Amino acid sequence: MLEDLYRAEQPGLLRYLARFTSLDIAHDAIQQVFVRLAAHRGGAVAPVEAPRAYLRAAVANEVKNEARFVARHRNALAGESNNLAEFHPVACLEARDRLDRIERAVQQLKPLTRQVFLARRVDGYSYVEIAARTGLSERGVEKQMRIALHKLGRHLRHDD
Repeated sequence: MLEDLYRAEQPGLLRYLARFTSLDIAHDAIQQVFVRLAAHRGGAVAPVEAPRAYLRAAVANEVKNEARFVARHRNALAGESNNLAEFHPVACLEARDRLDRIERAVQQLKPLTRQVFLARRVDGYSYVEIAARTGLSERGVEKQMRIALHKLGRHLRHDD
């Protein structure tokens, strides 16, 4: 079962990724990989010959992809004007529509899940800081992030 695989492999994956990135980014990458696995396979894990190697490659690729995404958008923002009139009107409307859908999806989260998600993704707090602020354990914060990512992903896929 996917949950058992997560519990068994998550500590080792964190240690593996800690050599390359921060623990917060490592947590996010691991959760993202497992959310994708759950969405792709309906929670059932297909037999993989070497699950540890598969997961290590998947989380490493997730971290690399996130770094590329950040670098690409940082460069794009640095080179562009902030004047929205320069952008194509349809693209602006689509971006606004997507932001509205994201905002509605976030508002549909339970209050604690929403608080944890926004603290991490908007305010940039670490899991340890969120745990201290909410009274949750670090594992509790991880669980709330997992729930938020799963529900937001499902909501946005449903809207597209």
